[in-house]
Amino acid sequence: MEGLFLGLILVPVCGAFFVYFADRKAAACSPAGMGGWNNIRDYLAMGIGVAEFVLMCMLAGGGMGSELTMPEICGMGLHFCIDGFRAVYGLVASFMWMMTLLFSREYLAHEHHLGRYYFFQLVTLSATLGVFLSADLFTTFVFFEIMSFTSYVWVVQEETKGAVRAAETYLAVAVIGGMVLLMGLFLLYHTLGTLEMSELLNAANACGNKQILYIAGCCTLVGFGAKAGAFPLHIWLPKAHPVAPAPASALLSGILTKAGIFGVLAVSCNIFLHDADWGIFILTLGLFTMFGGALLAVFSVDLKRTLACSSMSQIGFILVGVGMQGILGEENALAIRGTLLHMVNHSLIKLVLFMIAGVVVMNIHKLNLNEIRGFGRKKPFLNICFLLGALGIAGVPFFNGYVSKTLLHESIVEGISHVQEISGFLKMSEWIFLISGGMTLAYMTKLYVAVFVEENAEKKEQERFDNMKSYISPISAFAIGASALILPVLGIVPNLTSDRIADLGQGFMHLEGEVHTVAYFGLQNLKGGLISIVIGIALYGLLRKVTMDTVKERAVEGNNVRVYKDCWPKWWDVENLFYRPLLLGILPAVARFFCRILDSLADWVILLLRKTLFSDRKIPHELPEGTEFTHLLGAALDWLRVVKRKILRQPAPEREVSYKHKLAVQREKMMETNMIIQRSLSFGLLLFYVGLVFTLIYLLYLGNI
Repeated sequence: MEGLFLGLILVPVCGAFFVYFADRKAAACSPAGMGGWNNIRDYLAMGIGVAEFVLMCMLAGGGMGSELTMPEICGMGLHFCIDGFRAVYGLVASFMWMMTLLFSREYLAHEHHLGRYYFFQLVTLSATLGVFLSADLFTTFVFFEIMSFTSYVWVVQEETKGAVRAAETYLAVAVIGGMVLLMGLFLLYHTLGTLEMSELLNAANACGNKQILYIAGCCTLVGFGAKAGAFPLHIWLPKAHPVAPAPASALLSGILTKAGIFGVLAVSCNIFLHDADWGIFILTLGLFTMFGGALLAVFSVDLKRTLACSSMSQIGFILVGVGMQGILGEENALAIRGTLLHMVNHSLIKLVLFMIAGVVVMNIHKLNLNEIRGFGRKKPFLNICFLLGALGIAGVPFFNGYVSKTLLHESIVEGISHVQEISGFLKMSEWIFLISGGMTLAYMTKLYVAVFVEENAEKKEQERFDNMKSYISPISAFAIGASALILPVLGIVPNLTSDRIADLGQGFMHLEGEVHTVAYFGLQNLKGGLISIVIGIALYGLLRKVTMDTVKERAVEGNNVRVYKDCWPKWWDVENLFYRPLLLGILPAVARFFCRILDSLADWVILLLRKTLFSDRKIPHELPEGTEFTHLLGAALDWLRVVKRKILRQPAPEREVSYKHKLAVQREKMMETNMIIQRSLSFGLLLFYVGLVFTLIYLLYLGNI
């Protein structure tokens, strides 16, 4: 089975070079011969996606429990393994990549830099599978950082001004998050002596210093949470999705965010297992992320931005499940199963929804709801597929999202009755959960009605939409249809499908023993879903009054039409309001202020020492310039010059510079040059010394905590 591990990691990387070579050949060929190499590039990329899915099926089917160790790579070596949870997400990741690669052929047919896009998409596939198959946090970190840098190219692919700015934000969050994550891993390794996930639980239980574990856990949470899109590090998510190609958006939302959740679970379930304090912390973050994302989605009038904000909200639902695992302790079966199922459901749903958004973009190149209004009115295939995804993510009964949200909701209800100390907080959390679920239904209804029910304000534009017969190729239709078909299967017969998936993930999250069968369609479980549906219907009715304006139609008839308006304040942007001023303005200003104080203080100290301990010694008969040596040598040279003139009978010039002065000036220049060199070297050594001192303080102090 070691060959399968290596194949999953190396096949996409090696294939990426062949795909890029084919693209370069296509660029070098004449227009007549370009099509052949373009086809080779596209089909080769699709073939690699299919091959990865087949390899992952083989590993999941016959390699459970197998491992692969690659010692001394990157210093600590790389370690991979396969269990139920890793098998599930390896299959989900490879399936999504396969479908998006099939869809990319048509979506990117008229785009530029396709060799670059396919190259980095395949390398990111390798890195993502490396994350999900990693057996220790060091391996996770290595592939996590590779994944972050290679996926940056997706965001900047179109090279527009908005894409470049969004890519800067994405990269900044990835880099800062990665640095903090690495700091957390240093602390964990120093404290526990291992980063192997199978050994972390015993090492954490034996550790007497829980404070350092909480510090390390928060550092890792910053790194993993940033990639997951958790509040308050979510700023990249609503901006990256609208500018990235739709297939890349599907992967950013459906898989790369789950790589972040994988890291959060690896830390929470192995270091803070059954830790109520950690659970409350994660639950609080989840509530902010869940409600904040839903609020942003409700007010968005951009199709892909709404789906991106929705992803942030659904990550919040997942974090709620992670938090409830810690709060419920050993009775956390519902939270564990709900967490895994909602991860899977969200991945598959966003795959469908973002590919459908891609169909809209590649046909009319617009995303604003007022401009794409009515696009899907006479497209039943697209209508049904979008409806399956919308009903699933809204948690409507008999669809897959309902199953996972029911488990998460019931875990909160169970916590209210079992954990009396925080029952009030959990009751509030339940209502935030239900309201956020209602908001999900409201914004998905808004999207569905705008694209598939309402007519466009421009009658000619609506006629053009209705007359589109070949708006999607058979390969793209297969990618969307096959992905959408899975959603109702997971929701209609959850005990035969969803429960079996949940069973596979229990070992990773340390749930042992039998779990009782859940009556998903019992009255008690239907109650929570129906409450969210009622809230969603009420919110949608309210939003149509608040977020729509009545304006005069530009057509001859002069009828009034209602248009969607962007009600979110332009100034209320966390990145522009907080992060950019902090990182680009406040922190540099504070650093300059303290550096000037330290610089002035150093000057005053040096001046004080020069005036006291190191004051200049007065020299009797001090020369006006130069030294005794330059004075004597200059006098000798001046005498020789006088003797030479007398012998040759040359007249003396009116103005002549003595050699005493010339040698004194040359000496001063030499001394000044030496001083500059010494100061530069001293400054470099001083900085090295300061860094060394802080490193020693860190090792001496934190090593004894």
